[in-house]
Amino acid sequence: MKSALGWKARTVAAALILPPLLSVVSFARLARWVAARRPSRGAAPPEADLAAWTETLLRRLPPPWRYTCLRRGIVVFYLLRKAGAPATLHIGVRRSERGEFLAHAWLTRGGALLLEPRANGPAAYRVIASFPDADPVAP
Repeated sequence: MKSALGWKARTVAAALILPPLLSVVSFARLARWVAARRPSRGAAPPEADLAAWTETLLRRLPPPWRYTCLRRGIVVFYLLRKAGAPATLHIGVRRSERGEFLAHAWLTRGGALLLEPRANGPAAYRVIASFPDADPVAP
């Protein structure tokens, strides 16, 4: 019980701090900072529970916390990295059928989608940035 309360409290703190920073700090700088965090002691939280709790929090909060894939991604990326669970955060872009510019953020581990609610969604996007230190996918 105590460990569940601990990771939930860390999730609340991260969800309150990181999304507003996206408005004042470049995403690349924030993602590099998150990627450089040293893991803390203790067991990693259950990943599916962590993602669900993050989504619940962000969906209940007003802007600048309101749920987006980028806000969800940076919070979960931070918490996984702090727990010592490696993950890579990707940003991708594409054009819709009507020519609209669309972007999406998602996590992977070892090249496999991680905690992605849209199982085939990222495949349609061209990766323009990955964190930590991965090169964008060539066209």
